[in-house]
Amino acid sequence: MTAAAHILVVEDEPKLATLLRDYLERDGYRTTMLHDGAAVVAWVRQHAPDLVLLDLLLPGKDGLSICRELRSFSELPIIMVTARVEEIDRLLGLEIGADDYICKPFSPREVVARVRALLRRARVNAGPATERPLQFDDDRFEARLHGKPLPLTRVEYRLLRALAEHPGHVLSRNQLMNSLYLDHRVVSDRTVDSHVKNLRRKLTEAVPDQDLLSSIYGLGYKLDWS
Repeated sequence: MTAAAHILVVEDEPKLATLLRDYLERDGYRTTMLHDGAAVVAWVRQHAPDLVLLDLLLPGKDGLSICRELRSFSELPIIMVTARVEEIDRLLGLEIGADDYICKPFSPREVVARVRALLRRARVNAGPATERPLQFDDDRFEARLHGKPLPLTRVEYRLLRALAEHPGHVLSRNQLMNSLYLDHRVVSDRTVDSHVKNLRRKLTEAVPDQDLLSSIYGLGYKLDWS
């Protein structure tokens, strides 16, 4: 039986931290809560959690500093939590090495969904690189297919990332929309179709002998490299 993933919740508001813990544990995760930023790095070094939910404003040491320090020795998934809208552009640019961000106020269910998606993404990148046909660098928004770099836009990168998390499974346009834009803007089906068309062309240029990205009529799209 696979051990439950261990989530570190770093939040200085006890009620909010407890709420997140309860929702995560209800979904089957193990959790630890820390309220002081100064304690985070040493704790992560000692316990190696599977993912960190990291608040931006903390006593002792702020979330940005903690994230940079964690990235100096670990690639564990990090979701930044912020109430400061002016920080979003920096987080979107992944300047600090965070994998995702979420803004307060938020739904605890959304946080759990983000955690679940990010852990799935981490599993896609698990194992030796030589065994993975697709390799992703989330800091640079760069992807390689069988070692060949793919010239993708950031939206195309996110689209490929979402499809690669579920190889062989059909994802609807609505599911893909949620992955394309981190600000959750409303886009049309045609926008998704246009990005898929461009992505398919670039995949075909990289591996002309394979049809990796398929359109399933009335359902959506799937990526299959088997």
